[in-house]
Amino acid sequence: MRNTEQPVLIVDDYNTMRRILRNLLGQIGFPNVEEAEDGAAGLKKMREHNIGLVISDWNMAPMSGLEFLKEVRADALLKDTPFIMITAESKTEKVVMAKSAGVSNYIVKPFNADTLKKKIEAVFT
Repeated sequence: MRNTEQPVLIVDDYNTMRRILRNLLGQIGFPNVEEAEDGAAGLKKMREHNIGLVISDWNMAPMSGLEFLKEVRADALLKDTPFIMITAESKTEKVVMAKSAGVSNYIVKPFNADTLKKKIEAVFT
């Protein structure tokens, strides 16, 4: 597994979803959580903190989760950070786009703590 001392960064434009994710992460042993309301704020947090994992929504404005992922992967200091994308869409082309942009894993809403834990474990094994 991973070092749970490093914060997990939740990036989502909905405060309710950030709160749900924070609670789920706490349940599965990740108490150290940072939050950002969009990709631009997420990049700023990543440059200020040593983030161990990013969990980002896909559908956000002004910077989408996919654009955020591409920015992270293009940054020499951030590019190796594990990145899990969350979306309500399970269309194959969305998964392919995320994979080609370098996503570490992908979660389709709705999901529970067990699903989140398995997706995180898969990233770190």
